[in-house]
Amino acid sequence: LSLDIARTAVLVLFVPLIISSGGNSGSQAATLVIRAMALGEVDLSDWWRVMRREALLGLSLGLLLATLGFLRIAVGATVSGGYGEDWARLGIAVGLSIVAVVMWGVVVGSMLPFVLRRLGADPATSSNPFIATICDVTGLLIYFSVAALVLG
Repeated sequence: LSLDIARTAVLVLFVPLIISSGGNSGSQAATLVIRAMALGEVDLSDWWRVMRREALLGLSLGLLLATLGFLRIAVGATVSGGYGEDWARLGIAVGLSIVAVVMWGVVVGSMLPFVLRRLGADPATSSNPFIATICDVTGLLIYFSVAALVLG
């Protein structure tokens, strides 16, 4: 699926919002899981419970951020006439992307320490820059794929 240049230029305006949402939520989830592992509060058998909890928190945070992102676009379209005639679909694309990227971030961030522990590695090696990079790169793929589906 391809987007025309004008739509792509508008989509690029929201890249920092999208990638920072996923990277930050993933890093925070990883930090909490690593801390809980270090304190003995969770072990490998708790992975499903942790993933469910983090996914629900990610969904909640994603919906909140998606609402704010949509409102930002709606206000910008109303006040300045920016974002073109398709501003509502743009807002939906950004909102859906934020939800998906934040949920992906918390799942990756919370599960990578479990995977590393299972492989016999130190979970602390799943450092925040590593998690953020994974979430940023995949977040861009998610964002532009959702945008292509919604706007294409």
